Amino acid sequence: MRSAELGSFSEAARRLALTPAAVSRNVTMLERNLGVRLFHRSTRRLTLTEAGEAFRLAIAGSLDDIQAAIAGIASDSGEPAGVLKVSMAPTFGVMHLLPMLPAFLARYPRIRPEWHFENRPVDIVAEGYDAAIGGGFDLSPGVVARALAPAHIVAVASPAYMAGRVAPGDPAGLVEFEGIVMRSLQSGRIRHWMMRDAVGNESAATLREDIVVNDPAAMREVARLGLGVALLAMPDVLPELESGKLVRLVPRWYADAGAISVYYASRTLLPGKTRAFVDWVADVFKRERLAERFAGSLGS
Repeated sequence: MRSAELGSFSEAARRLALTPAAVSRNVTMLERNLGVRLFHRSTRRLTLTEAGEAFRLAIAGSLDDIQAAIAGIASDSGEPAGVLKVSMAPTFGVMHLLPMLPAFLARYPRIRPEWHFENRPVDIVAEGYDAAIGGGFDLSPGVVARALAPAHIVAVASPAYMAGRVAPGDPAGLVEFEGIVMRSLQSGRIRHWMMRDAVGNESAATLREDIVVNDPAAMREVARLGLGVALLAMPDVLPELESGKLVRLVPRWYADAGAISVYYASRTLLPGKTRAFVDWVADVFKRERLAERFAGSLGS
C-alpha cells in the first residue's frame, strides 16, 4: 500500500523505517503468492498494473483495521506493548512531555517510545506515527484530534530588559521595543499576531525584526538574555514566568493560536499502546491543570 501511494520502494522504505531491498523483496513475495504482477517497474517510478489497482481497492478499506487488530494483541494479557512513534514540538516536548515519561514507562513497561522532536506538522497516517502533539495540524481523513489546552501567545521580556523602561499600555506599544521574532520553517515568513483581551478588543502586536531566529526555544533564550521582547506560546515560557526570569508585558492581552491537541489515526480498534498514551497525556494535563496554566486569557 505504501509503495502504491508513493510510487517508490525507496520512499515506502523510508516511511516504514525499512530498507528498500526489504520492501522490494516483500512485494515480490506477495506477487508470487498471488500469482499476478502488481507493479510496473521502471527506473523512475512504480505504477500499478490493472491487477495491482484492483487488489489495492479491495484491501484498502480493511487494512487499517487489520493492522490495528494485530497491534492491539500485544500479549496474551492484552498489555499495551510495542514501539510508540510520536511527533511533538521540541520545546514543548522537552519541557512538558519528557518529565512524564518515567511514570508512563513504569505503568506500561512493554511500550518502547520513539519520540520525534520536530517543528512541523507531520502526516500521521502516511509517515507511520501513532500520535502527534501540537497545534495547527490539518485533520486529514482518518485523523482525529483531542484538545488538551489552549495555545495562547503572550508578550514577554526579561526583568533586566524592562528595567528603566516604561511598560507598554497595549499591544500597539510593543513596536517601541527591540523585537525578537521567528521565521517560519514552512513558509519562510515572519509570523505576526493579532492580540485580544478578555472582553474581545483586538489590537495588532507588531514587533520590530531586530533579531530573527527559527526556533521558539531560541526566541525564549534571547529574551532571557535581555535583548528584547518576544511573542511566545505560554507553554514555552511558563516556567520562566513562574520563576520570574521573564515577565509578561500587556498581561491582559494574548493571541489565540488555536488549541494544543493530541492527534491520532481514527480506527475502529485503536492499538492499546496508542490508547494508553492518549489517555495518559489527557490525565496529566488534567492533573497538572495545564489547560488553565497555559491560558493567556487568564493573565492579570
